[in-house]
Amino acid sequence: MRILHHWPLDPWSRQVRLALAEKKLDFETEYQRFWDAPDDLLALNPTGLPPVLVEETEKGRTALCESRAILEYLEETHPEPPLLPGGPADRAEARRLAAWFDVKFSAEVNAYLLHEKLEKRVQSLGAPDMEAIRIGRDALRWHLDYMCGLLDQRDGLAGPRYTLADLVAAAHLSCVDYLGDVPWDDFPAAKAWYQRIKCRPAFRAILADRLPGCPPVDGYQDLDF
Repeated sequence: MRILHHWPLDPWSRQVRLALAEKKLDFETEYQRFWDAPDDLLALNPTGLPPVLVEETEKGRTALCESRAILEYLEETHPEPPLLPGGPADRAEARRLAAWFDVKFSAEVNAYLLHEKLEKRVQSLGAPDMEAIRIGRDALRWHLDYMCGLLDQRDGLAGPRYTLADLVAAAHLSCVDYLGDVPWDDFPAAKAWYQRIKCRPAFRAILADRLPGCPPVDGYQDLDF
């Protein structure tokens, strides 16, 4: 039995959901309003943040915290299908790009767009700052241009096939796409890449996400957009 403590529009929670679905592992979800510091989440993870994956087996209970640790655990314990390439250099590139989105994209895009347009709304933190939104949108265009440069040479971000890098990037971009801020038509290579990922069976639950009082923009769930 597996329970994933998550928040639907948290990019790191989405990474774990996608990895579990890609590996066809059954799991249940527990919705967490992490900003309220719920006791059950704090008991599982001292940071008080999702995702946390809890596994119950005949050998006992294991609580796994933080997306990267969970993803590496799943890759080691359930290696098929693999989310990392076979060669050391290729694995390093996939991990590099995953870190790029978790650190650089998050700081330059999510910290502005998701915070101003989503986190402030659900946490009642006041009106969005339009200058911060502009900064986030400008940074997003730069990141999409970088992605297109990679995709001009590769079918996936890290190489010829879908890897952890694509999964992590899609988790981050899908949250921004929920809000309608991704200018896909200006970046055709990135758009074609995202269309392929949206068609993957593992992505269906992500496209079905709905936050009460904050629905996705039109076309969020469309495979041909």
